Amino acid sequence: MARTWKFCEEIVLASASPRRLELLSAVADRVTVEPSDVDESAVRARSPRALVRELSRLKALSVAARAENRGKVVIGADTVVYLDKLYGKPRDRADAIRMLTELNGREHSVFTGVTVVRDGWTRTFSVRSAVKFRNMTAHEIEEYVDGHRPYDKAGAYAVQEGVVVESYKGSLTNIIGLPMEKLVKVLKEVQHGTDRTVR
Repeated sequence: MARTWKFCEEIVLASASPRRLELLSAVADRVTVEPSDVDESAVRARSPRALVRELSRLKALSVAARAENRGKVVIGADTVVYLDKLYGKPRDRADAIRMLTELNGREHSVFTGVTVVRDGWTRTFSVRSAVKFRNMTAHEIEEYVDGHRPYDKAGAYAVQEGVVVESYKGSLTNIIGLPMEKLVKVLKEVQHGTDRTVR
């Protein structure tokens, strides 16, 4: 049986997302969670992809700048849902219902930006996936919001629940919040001390 690859150094995850922690813990035994204090509302960008890249960079750099994290690998990430406009985390029940109603029965994009930092070495990348919602009634949408309370999720849903999503294209872990296929490649660069450009 092939040995499962593991990242051998400590990683500081600049995010409070339990889903990102779960994904990262599958490839790293030592993960510390330290959310950043970046004011996301103050950040502007020309596109969804540019926005998640910049937010991930700011989050990673802010946490890496803390004295206790000198020399450690820090990972920042940000995810947005996009369909004609940005969908972040809903403010409340009414906002979650509004988001799901607008996304209902349609295909949208999910962009996640990731930045990996260590001792001045920085790598930022982004991944896009496509998600198609099934057609739901207004009652089903309300039931979903009340039953799952998706207030900490971009677009007010979680793909892994298998409730609102009909199909998807691309990386599933990207939709969850951390594109592991590409992140593992970058972590292997860090571990082996290489410096190839990731696009």
